[in-house]
Amino acid sequence: MPVVDGKPGEELQIDFGRMGLMFDVDSDRRRTVHALIFTAVVSRHMFVWLSFQQSLEEVIAGFEAAWGFFDGVFAVIIPDNLKAIVDQADPLNPRINPTFLEYAQARGFVIDPARVRRPKDKPRVERMVQFVRGSMWAGEEFADLPDAQRHAETWARVRAGMRIHGTIQARPAEVFAVLEAPALLPAPTERYDTPRWTTAKVHRDHHIQVGKALYSVPGELIGEQVTVRSDSKLVKILSRGQVIKIHPRLPAGGRATDEADLPSEVTAYALRDLDKLQRQAARHGAAVGAYATALLDTPLPWTKMRQVYRLLGLAKKFGSERVDAACVRALECEAIDVGLITRMVERAAENDPSPAQGTVIAAAGRFARDADEFAVTDQGDGQ
Repeated sequence: MPVVDGKPGEELQIDFGRMGLMFDVDSDRRRTVHALIFTAVVSRHMFVWLSFQQSLEEVIAGFEAAWGFFDGVFAVIIPDNLKAIVDQADPLNPRINPTFLEYAQARGFVIDPARVRRPKDKPRVERMVQFVRGSMWAGEEFADLPDAQRHAETWARVRAGMRIHGTIQARPAEVFAVLEAPALLPAPTERYDTPRWTTAKVHRDHHIQVGKALYSVPGELIGEQVTVRSDSKLVKILSRGQVIKIHPRLPAGGRATDEADLPSEVTAYALRDLDKLQRQAARHGAAVGAYATALLDTPLPWTKMRQVYRLLGLAKKFGSERVDAACVRALECEAIDVGLITRMVERAAENDPSPAQGTVIAAAGRFARDADEFAVTDQGDGQ
């Protein structure tokens, strides 16, 4: 039974077809040219988009060109089960590619894929592949793909659009202009920025790699996989469906690091934050802060950062008072050497075995007893 056409401007049926071989200047070889064919259900007006591959980017580029050709957007598209559009075919609940689904939401149309091996689900476009191949492509010579695309658009407007269609017995272009064009959604005014959805592993440095650039990730997600949405402007990082970080898109080799994403103890070193490192040293005493400033007073201060961390480690191990006192004596002698400070505090600890500030004293064992309990006593038997 023939299915009644929908409302004017409502449905657009889409199919992919192989045209033939063409020399590709970029790859310096002959490649297969595919045609993405758009057919309006009511008027049968057509648009053809040519490409060397059936990638997601090419499909979206074809849709963008189609909206420009029709000067509007159809409310429903009925595509074949293209891998760029449908991730998993199903008669009732097909799984749509998330990037293309986002594109459909941005342009305002609904996707209703045809069933697998059910050509009658999109009969208006099914036989158009043969028509396009025989009328538009066969016998023509093109300089390159853009030249072929210009020819295809002219052919769609004149040859295909102005012929008397065998079913509707009218010219598709004229029917489209009268019935369907006024019913279309507004055509997009800006080029769509096609995003890419990928997954990335969070490495030990709290960064992921996207497009050969590094981006920091907050939280304790080292070793886990995160979802990444990237376009030409932004990189959005998602974990368990929630956006946890947004970075500006960087070129290959770039690095976007937010200080708040890194552990506080490594932030100064990772970002070469000399001021923060000096403030950390000053918390252990004025002399320790002054000694750290003297260590970093070189033409290449970041090369001395490990020595300042050694100084902070001494303060943590032996106590701030001992290290501060050692720094006072070293500054008086203008001896800027962390090794000297290390020897001074170690000798001070040997001469004064009292526990330094922050030193943890091991608790006595569970079964420790007083020494008097082990003393030998006289039992009164003369032995």
